[in-house]
Amino acid sequence: MKIKDIAAIIEEIVPLKLAQDWDNVGLLIGDPRRNVKKILLTIDITNKVLAEAKRLKTDLIVSYHPVIWDGIKKITPGNQNSIVYDLIQADIAVFSIHTALDALPGGVNDELAEIVGIIDGKPIGDYVENPQGDNYKLIVFVPIESAAKISNAVFAAGAGAIGNYSNCGFAAEGTGSFLPLTGAKPAIGKKYKLEKVNEIRFETIVPAKKLNGCIAAMKKAHPYEEPAFDVFKIYNNQNKLGLGRIGKLQKPMQLKKILERIKKHTGAKAFGIIGKQNRLVKTAAVCAGSCGQVINLIIAAKTDFYLTGELKHHQALAAQEAGMTCVCLSHTVSERFILKKFAKQLQKQIGQVKINISKKDADPFIWKTL
Repeated sequence: MKIKDIAAIIEEIVPLKLAQDWDNVGLLIGDPRRNVKKILLTIDITNKVLAEAKRLKTDLIVSYHPVIWDGIKKITPGNQNSIVYDLIQADIAVFSIHTALDALPGGVNDELAEIVGIIDGKPIGDYVENPQGDNYKLIVFVPIESAAKISNAVFAAGAGAIGNYSNCGFAAEGTGSFLPLTGAKPAIGKKYKLEKVNEIRFETIVPAKKLNGCIAAMKKAHPYEEPAFDVFKIYNNQNKLGLGRIGKLQKPMQLKKILERIKKHTGAKAFGIIGKQNRLVKTAAVCAGSCGQVINLIIAAKTDFYLTGELKHHQALAAQEAGMTCVCLSHTVSERFILKKFAKQLQKQIGQVKINISKKDADPFIWKTL
């Protein structure tokens, strides 16, 4: 499979439009036309990860953090960009997903929110435009006996998706009427005779990019020569997408229990804690990596608990003075656990291309007790 095809699949899973403006995502190194047999997933690309990639005969590294952040003026061995030089020399391509995976519904921050127990978590800030575009309401009137056929056809064409649910729709019975005129070829009734039919009003939600396909599928499945249907743009229907998540817990939970869940799901072996260590948590916020810039929003919401990768000193003091408990897992530890989920999603789409998760990718900090 070529890099460009794998890139297209990755962007279906993680739309790059979700990334922050300052970020550097997408194909950063390599020829899109090159064939790929092996992929390595990692948070960071270090010399140890590169050596591992060479040993595994990797063609493409998919990294969370970009290997290129700023404009490069030189690519030579032995300088700060030597890893880029080495990747090019080894003919290993690099694709980065970073903050696109952060903002993605079901991405790293939603997973952290689920670990903590947050329900219906909302992004904290750094909002981005939803790449799915606007949603529309499709309403169609159909004979009762054809309702299932049409709804199935429309769902198969991409309608009816709301959050983590599919096949979402509504149906109500009523009476439809029509009078076939000259030139008509009615599926029900006769020309020049008023016909009344027991019908279903079926309605569902459709994303903009799939609207034409859903209408075509509906018309193909509909028994009428001229189906009656309406399309309405849904005003301000989209939830904001952005970094972090904040909300109430499904049920209040002792901090000790939350810490046990964090350890189990992230593999964290150590953490830094700020504030009360024995409390009942009712509201919480999460943000993978370095999200200290949103701390004031979290404090203003009077949140009990905040889980992140790292905080600066003055941010930690602000949280402490506000009476909030914060846990810092270390930057990459708060992100690395998502690679297993992403690997499964990608492997399902790319078939025979082998995916490995790096065993050399690790937290640069070694935590020890003095």
